[in-house]
Amino acid sequence: MNVAVIIAAGWGQRMNQDIPKQFINVYDKPVLIYTLESFQRHPDIDAIEVVCLAGWRDLLKAYAGQFNITKLKWIIDGGDTAQESIRNGVYHLEDVCSPDDIVVIHDGIRPLVDESILSDVILKCRQYGNAVTSLPYNEQIFVMEDEHSTRQYIPRETLRRVSTPQAYTYEKLNWAYHKAFEEKIGIYGSSYTNTMMVDLGETLYFAAGSEKNIKLTTRDDLELFKGYLRTEKDDWLK
Repeated sequence: MNVAVIIAAGWGQRMNQDIPKQFINVYDKPVLIYTLESFQRHPDIDAIEVVCLAGWRDLLKAYAGQFNITKLKWIIDGGDTAQESIRNGVYHLEDVCSPDDIVVIHDGIRPLVDESILSDVILKCRQYGNAVTSLPYNEQIFVMEDEHSTRQYIPRETLRRVSTPQAYTYEKLNWAYHKAFEEKIGIYGSSYTNTMMVDLGETLYFAAGSEKNIKLTTRDDLELFKGYLRTEKDDWLK
C-alpha cells in the first residue's frame, strides 16, 4: 500500500492573510484541494492522510466531500512544528501500515506536483527504501566571510535542492521518528524528514523534481501559482 501524508498544519504568517494559506481559495478552490487532487488522481496512491491545523478538520472534511477526494481516509491534528506534525501522521499509521508500505510525505502548500514526479519518487523508494524529490542548483552559491563580503563559493555541481514529495518505507520512517524524538536528533528549527534522516546516519536517494512544484509561502508565490493554472503548455515544446 502507498499512503500519502499531506502536511497542512501551519498557518503561514508570511502570507499575511486572515486564514491559513492552505485554505485560501484560488479560482473557487482551496489550495489544499489542488494538492489533494494530484494524489487523488494518481493510480499508485491508495490512501491519503492529512495532518491538519487544529480547528480546521471539519472544514477540510466538507471540502473533501465537495471535491470528491475519496482517498482521504484520515484527518489528524498537527503539532507545534513541522516535525511534530509529521511525527503525528507517522505514529497514527502504526496500526494501518505494514513495514514495506510506502509513505509519501508532501507539503499541503505545494499544489502543483506532477504525476510523473509522484511516480518517480514511489519508484525510487521501491528500489532504495527512500526517495527525495530533487533538482540541480543553477545559481552560484557563496559563503559569507562577514556581512559584506565573501572569498569562498560552493561548486553548484555538488548541490541538489530537495523538497517534497519524499517517500520512505513505513518501517524505516516509524523507526526514525521514534529514535529522533526519543534522542532529540534532527527535530528542531527548520528540520524536516530528509534532514532528520541524514542526522540519523541514513543515506538518501534522489528522485526527479520539477521547477513548477513551488511552495506557497508569500503572496508573490500565490500569484505565481495562479499564473501556472492559467498557462497551457504548447504542444510543440519537447
